[in-house]
Amino acid sequence: MEPVGWVRSPVVDPSDAARQGDEGAPDVVVELDPSVAAAAADLRPGDDLLLLTWFHLADRTTLAVHPRGDTTRPVTGVFSTRSPDRPNPIGLHRVRLLRVDGLHLYVSGCEAVDGTPVVDIKPVLGAADER
Repeated sequence: MEPVGWVRSPVVDPSDAARQGDEGAPDVVVELDPSVAAAAADLRPGDDLLLLTWFHLADRTTLAVHPRGDTTRPVTGVFSTRSPDRPNPIGLHRVRLLRVDGLHLYVSGCEAVDGTPVVDIKPVLGAADER
């Protein structure tokens, strides 16, 4: 698997990142690799997208966590949480496309830190009768 782009964010330390995109995440830029430019040709501002990322700073040995780092909550297997620390640290971010400038996608609602590889971008689908 090769990245299709990278997150460019003012957040560099995972401990400073919002827990979820709708919890105060800054606007970020997804810098696309030139080899995938044609894949982004039909993206438009206002599109809701799913970014799949690779949490490159994650601890891949973690199997259980206190959800949201709250030690008053019981230890829970990571497959029942959104913890970035997990065997295969794939991130899922629902974002809104704000603007497109060449290979730069400006999006809101992404809590990934600077340098996070983007492995895929998919549209958010509407209801079945709208497709």
